[in-house]
Amino acid sequence: MLPAIWEILTQLAPWLLLGTVIAAVLHVVLPRDLISRQFTGYGGVVKAVLLGVPMPLCSCGVIPAGLGLKKDGASDGAAVGFLISTPQTGVDSILVSASFLGWPFALFKVASAAVTGLVGGWWTELATPASEARPVEQRGGSRPGSVVSEMTAHGVDILRSIWRWLLFGVIVSAAIEVLLPTEALAAIGRFGSFGAGVAALVVALPLYVCATASVPIAAALVAAGMPAGAALVFLMAGPATNMATIGAVYRGLGKRPLAIYLTTIVVGSLGLGVLFDGVIGSTAARAAMAHEHEAAWWGIASALILVGLLVWFAAEDLSRMAKGTKLDAGDGDHVTIPIEGMTCEDCVRQVESALRATEGVTAVGVSLEDGRAVVAGSAGAELLRQAIAGAGYHPL
Repeated sequence: MLPAIWEILTQLAPWLLLGTVIAAVLHVVLPRDLISRQFTGYGGVVKAVLLGVPMPLCSCGVIPAGLGLKKDGASDGAAVGFLISTPQTGVDSILVSASFLGWPFALFKVASAAVTGLVGGWWTELATPASEARPVEQRGGSRPGSVVSEMTAHGVDILRSIWRWLLFGVIVSAAIEVLLPTEALAAIGRFGSFGAGVAALVVALPLYVCATASVPIAAALVAAGMPAGAALVFLMAGPATNMATIGAVYRGLGKRPLAIYLTTIVVGSLGLGVLFDGVIGSTAARAAMAHEHEAAWWGIASALILVGLLVWFAAEDLSRMAKGTKLDAGDGDHVTIPIEGMTCEDCVRQVESALRATEGVTAVGVSLEDGRAVVAGSAGAELLRQAIAGAGYHPL
């Protein structure tokens, strides 16, 4: 099992780190307020999808960004197009997909994300009345610090937001490779692209999976005999939906956009999965994994860096959990603020970081389950609410 995990890490890490660097460069180069500018109408859907496809946001991280578009005056269609297309792919996911499943699969996945985002967004524009645009919030200038430090911080934040699912994906992929009989997945393959796609869809829809971290799982499934089209369904529907995202879309946009959002993902992923197997075929994806070779020095170095980052993130989370538990049960006066919009532990980390950076705060505990922050110190409630809102969440 451990040799299989290490082999996957040496394949995954170079592309993941390269994609992270590219994403960090995009973050610095793109204008600060690009995400909140005039995303309305059918053209606004196109801009939202073009913006969303390269962004390395997972299905939980995309919620505040997508609903933030809506709050800043974007139409429902632009928000839906962004929410569908963004979590399916990203510069890091593209490179990792190409490494594990080949460039034909990776490029088809990018096109699929764009197509489903456009279809869902345009359909929403057609089916829902135009939303009343709200004025765009004026934001401050550049953050202090050098460009390199800002890029580094952003890249680390990207990896920190997916580290648990990255680790989970690597372990599951290795387990599939070592333990799962090829015959079991070959049997699923006998149901054809559509039948195997439906099975992948049933698993993927309610679960949270990350577009990048789930690629090794999909690659292991394809290598074991599952059609590549079914893996495409898993990599489209899994990142684009989960129970938290579904609930957030319903609360933020309403029933009709939610119905369009889900229908587009279900029908689109199945249809495109069947199309991939019919036009390109699973052989192309398996060919990318057919050759075995010794890990190059850059693969080993990248894997060691990635392992170090994973250990760091795990230690950070353990420390944060210990501090939060101590505060919740601790002594002294506390301010309690309910918060809307938190859907994962990374959301918790962002809120905690914003509150800890607020003057007068001595300790912070944020609970995802209770949807609240408990803050100790001399900072007033209004200042704390501003910090929470600045992190992209809604204090009540």
